Amino acid sequence: MKNTSTDPKVEAPAMSSLDCPGPWPGEPAAMSRRGLLRGAGGIGAVVLSGLSLSACGGGDAQAATPPPAPPPPGPSASSITEISFASAVLGGTRYVKVYLPAGYAGSGLRYPVVYMLHGRGDSLSAWGRNQAMFDELIAAGTIPAFIGIMPDAPSSDRGGYYVDSAYSNAKLPGAKVETGIINELLPYIDANYRTIQHREARALAGYSMGAYGALRYALVYPELFSGSIVMSPAVYTPLPPAGSSTREFGAFGSGDTLFVDEIYRSKTYPALLPGFAAKNMALQMFIAAGDDEYKEPNPAEALNDIDMEAHLLFNRVSRIGSIKAQLRIVDGEHDWPIWQPALREGLPYIFKTMRKPE
Repeated sequence: MKNTSTDPKVEAPAMSSLDCPGPWPGEPAAMSRRGLLRGAGGIGAVVLSGLSLSACGGGDAQAATPPPAPPPPGPSASSITEISFASAVLGGTRYVKVYLPAGYAGSGLRYPVVYMLHGRGDSLSAWGRNQAMFDELIAAGTIPAFIGIMPDAPSSDRGGYYVDSAYSNAKLPGAKVETGIINELLPYIDANYRTIQHREARALAGYSMGAYGALRYALVYPELFSGSIVMSPAVYTPLPPAGSSTREFGAFGSGDTLFVDEIYRSKTYPALLPGFAAKNMALQMFIAAGDDEYKEPNPAEALNDIDMEAHLLFNRVSRIGSIKAQLRIVDGEHDWPIWQPALREGLPYIFKTMRKPE
């Protein structure tokens, strides 16, 4: 909602040449420029005196030029707004932030959508720092205007990895995060915003844990998504290293067991590629990682370093004919100084094959 206010207009009475005063008592008949600058009236006196001299000086009188008409109002600015709704799948209230591009309110158009998944320990607010970049890319015509959806993922102590968890320990029970996003959030967004309800108008983006979700959903649900930006992907293969948060919070657990090897293997991308390939649906994928990502201290786990996992992911998906993938290694650590440049390049890449507002 946008609040606007206007100031009341105050109009000065018209002045004709008969109204022009002569020198006031005790005032000099003329004033030098230095006098104008040093007079008690300051800048206001300069302006008023200049108007008086122009309007009342000798010579032919000329009509004042009317001020130019104000420019027409431009489109409303972009916005990021937090919304909430009751979740039957997860129970309680679900919180989501929504990016709407400039001009959305009055355009009447339908827009493509990018679902943005935050990393472990972060929240839905993490993506807000990119609003100015989204605006810039759209204004420059580098990408089309789009709707950005930023769901919160608080389950499993913010370590749910966007999967349906079977962990049921009362201290930290898992949740059906994937079902909540696919079967509940997507229909809610389509019903309440002017989206283009087609796979070629939906994409995903995620970093770290969110990259796990962005990759998994793109491969499991190609009928829903046609692009994915996968940044610093926490997609350890064949299993995560001993100290990884994937083992700590029950996302890949069952019953009272925090982590089950076979559950992890079955949900992670090497197990998903054959099923995706069989559907033969096109997917644009942009993968990025930093050159200073955390290095596992155990040499036996070196291939689980995120920069190495990013290379392995790129190599594997590039062998699938329907996936067009790009890989970037960016200077920096596991944080926004690498994710923002990756997002800046990744968005135009996935939008190459996506539909524009219509």
